[in-house]
Amino acid sequence: MLSDILSLLDARSFSSPWFWLVLVSVWTLAGRGVLGVPNDVLAGASQALRKSDDPDPAEAQLLLDWLSLQLPRWKLGRAMGMAMSAIVAFSLSVLAVLGFRYQLEMAQALALIGIPVALLLILRLRLAGQLEWVMEAARYGQPVRPAAIEAMRRINRYRLQHTAVSLLSVTVTAFWAARWLVLHPNGL
Repeated sequence: MLSDILSLLDARSFSSPWFWLVLVSVWTLAGRGVLGVPNDVLAGASQALRKSDDPDPAEAQLLLDWLSLQLPRWKLGRAMGMAMSAIVAFSLSVLAVLGFRYQLEMAQALALIGIPVALLLILRLRLAGQLEWVMEAARYGQPVRPAAIEAMRRINRYRLQHTAVSLLSVTVTAFWAARWLVLHPNGL
């Protein structure tokens, strides 16, 4: 049983078009929206906040409405957060050890996808926590415009971090795969 799992993890991945299709799909899906808020809502709110002097622009209100609907989905209780952290940390540690210590190619490939995705999850959960404070201030009387400006500032910072993690991850994965294929031309 264990040898079957290890032989599966040692399967060729860096030379497989399926691996590259999965890599592109993961990063494409990861870049769609922020916390479930569509990109067109974010773009409309950003444009309205920059060009309009209206203290209560409709696009900014739409952004805050979307956030009020989406943020509860990103709340984790203390027990759930600890359990999820333990499971993800254990899984990624096992993949990293099997891949980089014991030279199993599939484990390396999965670790090169999983570790940055886990980092993005941490960044998203942190952003959700920060935006929760912004939404609380908006619920208790802060005008729409300052709340939307603060939300967009934090979202734009997250987008910059997301782009940096994505580019770095794909670059490192491509270089590691090229190195692996040069050092192991026949898969050995």
